[in-house]
Amino acid sequence: MARAMEQDFSNLVDDTIAKCSEIADKGNLAQAIEGLLALEKQTRTAGDASSTGRILVCIIDLCYKAKDYKSLNEHVLLLNKRRSQLKGAIKDMVKRCMHYLGSLPYDKEMELIDALISVTEGKIFVEKQRARLMLHLSKIREKEGNIATAASILQEVQVETFGSMKKKEKTEYILEQMRLSLLKKDYIHAQIISKKINLKNLNDPDFQQIKVRYHMLMIDYYNHEKHYLNIFRSYQAIYDTPMIQEDDAKWKLYLSLSVVYLVLAPYDNEQFDLLNRTALDKRLEFLPLYLNVIKSFLKPELLGWKQFYSQVASEFECLPAFRTSTNSESRKNKEIWEDLHNRVTEHNIRVIAKYYSLISMKRLAQLLDLEYDSCNKYVCDLVLKKSVFARIDRINGTVNFVRRQEASETLNDWAGDITSLLALVDKTCHLIYRENMMHANETNAKKNTEMSGVVESK
Repeated sequence: MARAMEQDFSNLVDDTIAKCSEIADKGNLAQAIEGLLALEKQTRTAGDASSTGRILVCIIDLCYKAKDYKSLNEHVLLLNKRRSQLKGAIKDMVKRCMHYLGSLPYDKEMELIDALISVTEGKIFVEKQRARLMLHLSKIREKEGNIATAASILQEVQVETFGSMKKKEKTEYILEQMRLSLLKKDYIHAQIISKKINLKNLNDPDFQQIKVRYHMLMIDYYNHEKHYLNIFRSYQAIYDTPMIQEDDAKWKLYLSLSVVYLVLAPYDNEQFDLLNRTALDKRLEFLPLYLNVIKSFLKPELLGWKQFYSQVASEFECLPAFRTSTNSESRKNKEIWEDLHNRVTEHNIRVIAKYYSLISMKRLAQLLDLEYDSCNKYVCDLVLKKSVFARIDRINGTVNFVRRQEASETLNDWAGDITSLLALVDKTCHLIYRENMMHANETNAKKNTEMSGVVESK
């Protein structure tokens, strides 16, 4: 609970600061600080936080102006430890010290940072300043090339619990934690930190750049995990961002990348549904190659790898995912092309399974343009993934794509057929009964008409 101010020292502080500044300008820094410390005790005892803060800031300014950095650090620690020091005054002092970071010699700056870390430790009222201080220290360590230390410094700050920090700054801080974790190759921590970001905030118009940064970092993580469908979702989220939609070059790039990674994703019901939805995007008309790629995977037709590769190679190699500049990127580039080849082959096997009930392994290898052993492996993999049903007869060298029904399935089919038949018989009987009733009514009406005519004639 804040202490009530007993006396206002504003005018006295103005005069004292002016006098002490003149004394310090003449080279008597110690005398000037002594006069300010005497007044600081009075303002602190009286609970005048504003005046106390001004005095502390003035002491810091005088030390900095005189380039007496040793005295600056000493007084930062001294003023913080004074009995019943006011929170507002400490906060003002910390802010002024942080204002000078970056303008001090390296060794003096590190000493001041250590002093400020000591002052702000465990104090909730300067948690925001401490977080910014740790970020500044982390950037220094990163420039020195010590990525591991820079990442560990930021990971100690639980910025998501800070109520005094705005959402935007808090999100940017978490993104910096993610970035350093990825640079450190600490993918587990990067994934844990990513959960701290509220995805609803990313839809705010002021968070557009942050949204793009977040998804680019997540793409780095998903690339390590080779989770192509999540990479597609991230690129699609970037593509849907208004600032990207307004830039022709950017939306074309991210739409192209989203199509590529959607095609690279393993086949399942969700991937097939996303292919159909993406194909409805009218902007794909401006990217005919990528539209044809999606349609090729949607059509139940065989897709020749050599022909497909010749069509897309020159265009795909312009994309960041397929570009090569280092040995590690060359290895990743090769893996992506292999995965794309696998998706084309798997697509062809699913198409063949629709049109063939029984096929020889040699003919299957010929249609897939693969070697015998590779063809066998692909079929087995798809069977394990339950993408197709197949039985391989290794003795005769054939593949049977017809699924044999279990006895229980056959009985269920029969029960369903009998139920349908009985329902049809019941409906037919009802229609016959209705026709008989209608005929009987017409006959009775005709007889009544004839009888009434005979009566009238008599």
